[in-house]
Amino acid sequence: MTVRIRLKRMGARKDPVFRLVVADSRFPRDGRFIEEIGYYNPTANPPVIAVKEDRALAWLAKGARPSETVRVLLQRAGVTGRQRQARSGDEES
Repeated sequence: MTVRIRLKRMGARKDPVFRLVVADSRFPRDGRFIEEIGYYNPTANPPVIAVKEDRALAWLAKGARPSETVRVLLQRAGVTGRQRQARSGDEES
């Protein structure tokens, strides 16, 4: 079983809104998931990215692998920078 952080598509036709979810890689894209950790609205101007940083960092620490798109979104939201800071803080101790 591989746990992934990926997008779940929602919204109307031609007006997508995505949720960032933690799911087993075997589950369908818009199907069952473990936890919702944020959302992404690409049609807003500017695009909106909202992430529960504490939950995202917790899942990344547990070994959840983000999809390529989610990895970029987490970078834009500043979550991966905090992950690096947390790692470097652990190494200094």
